[in-house]
Amino acid sequence: MIDIRDPEERHFLTSDNIKLFYRYWPATAKGAVPKVVILLHRGHEHSGRLQHIVDELAMPDTAFYAWDARGHGNSPGQRGYSPSLARSVQDLDEFIRFAATDSQVSMNNIVVIAQSVGAVLAATWAHDYAPKIRGLVLASPAFKVKLYVPFARFGLTLMQRLRGLFFINSYVKGKYLTHDPERIASFNSDPLITRSISVNILLDLYKTANRVVNDANAITLPVQILVSGSDFVVHRKPQISFYHNLRNPLKELHILPGFYHDTLGEQQRSLAFEKIGNFIDTLYKSPPKAFDYSNEDRWSVSADKWRLLNGGPEPYSRDDITYRTLRYTMKLLGKQSTGIELGFKTGFDSGSTLDYVYQNQPHGNNFLGRLIDQYYLNSAGWRGIRQRKIHLQMLIQQAVDKLIDQGMAVRVVDIAAGHGRYVLDALKNKLAVEEILLRDYSELNVAKGLEMIKAHNMADRARFEIGDAFNRQELASLKPRPTLAIVSGLYELFPENEQIKNSLAGLAEAIEPSGILIYTGQPWHPQLKTIAWSLTSHKDGKPWVMRIRSQGEIDALVAEAGFDKCTQLIDEWGIFTVSMAVLRAS
Repeated sequence: MIDIRDPEERHFLTSDNIKLFYRYWPATAKGAVPKVVILLHRGHEHSGRLQHIVDELAMPDTAFYAWDARGHGNSPGQRGYSPSLARSVQDLDEFIRFAATDSQVSMNNIVVIAQSVGAVLAATWAHDYAPKIRGLVLASPAFKVKLYVPFARFGLTLMQRLRGLFFINSYVKGKYLTHDPERIASFNSDPLITRSISVNILLDLYKTANRVVNDANAITLPVQILVSGSDFVVHRKPQISFYHNLRNPLKELHILPGFYHDTLGEQQRSLAFEKIGNFIDTLYKSPPKAFDYSNEDRWSVSADKWRLLNGGPEPYSRDDITYRTLRYTMKLLGKQSTGIELGFKTGFDSGSTLDYVYQNQPHGNNFLGRLIDQYYLNSAGWRGIRQRKIHLQMLIQQAVDKLIDQGMAVRVVDIAAGHGRYVLDALKNKLAVEEILLRDYSELNVAKGLEMIKAHNMADRARFEIGDAFNRQELASLKPRPTLAIVSGLYELFPENEQIKNSLAGLAEAIEPSGILIYTGQPWHPQLKTIAWSLTSHKDGKPWVMRIRSQGEIDALVAEAGFDKCTQLIDEWGIFTVSMAVLRAS
């Protein structure tokens, strides 16, 4: 039975003040469980082409939301353009949280149905933000677009470097998307179809999809994947790899023979809708079940990877020879670089190294040293660190404003501040802050931090002291009680969770009710092997071996301590996250 509903046309405001257009179909019948489905259109399309999904799924007890992504349909911006794929994923996070608030349902009563590029956005969002929704349905996810020109990606990358931003027109015509004559005709004549795509988004799509497919074990939501059996637009192999890498046992893979790329707009789409309906019914038959992260530091893919890295390369293997050579070269030539020399002296994960990276000014003993230093500072990890500093300062300032709006005193503590630069830079002009307490285990960091307080002219309200970030009793007894606690770049350095639980428990006891925690995460890193087998840590000069924590894992530790995450930012490479959480009322 078809449930025909007319949509309401609305707008919502993103955090960068862009009004995105969306359509809303309110529920026409009351159900026992309030349900919301978010629909994400394919690349080049818009929410108006999703009306048939609302009609044909026939779910009268469910409200539907569907946006026009920025640069598409009735939303503003250059056609086919977004500043980055990460910005579009952030838009999605904001849109779904908005829909939850607008419909007055919890996140765990939301299901997302997404197609093609929209499915990549949804999968990336699930990976990077670890949302606690009911489940995902991904139809023909565009993890790898078929580019029929040899070496197309290499050529596009080179052209982007030479030309900057430019746009590519899609080769796809309606007859390659579906067998349905009406859908073919409407696609070819629809004036809101966006034929072009910006080169930065196309290349971001490949890089991000590759990361998410290979690291799909971090996605712990129930997921259904529908694969079109005769897809001319995207490759099947990454879709299957993604499915096999998913962690939640509640997952389904369906291959639909003969289907073209527009899986949910195909002539025989009733077959797909039947599978979707059954999957969604299964999701709502029982209460949502949180994924169990309690033994993630022992029994998980990330724990296995850490143990392999910690064991070092096989003697006399290619990796062994490669990284021996790299270490030798760094010690021989790298010390001409101020940054590399500082890393060997204090540890590449030390507060001194991070402060040097923040400043981003290449130094060296000579021209070669400065050139090496520039290359070193421009590595993916350090670029991510500098973006993390920007995100930290943004959320620190937002947290201060939030506390002021609630009529609370603003007392800040950072329990592992390094030199404290990001905190002092963020709070320099926030005169309403009563007290800033910076703590660190390192006497060198404390001494440098005191110098920085003086340089910022903030000695009247900021102080620095020696402190153990993992001592629960020490943290719990902080006086006066802080209302804003910051933990940046600390938990990522330690593979076990027990001491992190102690730290978070101490902060939960210290912070006043409704106080705020800002914490960082590292759900993925492209250079783990290079770091582990060539760089040294501040911890007695040992190899710097990191265990990746998925965003779901770090969020679970924070939630266990009594905090509810409300905001998150992540860099465009998917390396570092910064999150804000509020202490629950006891």
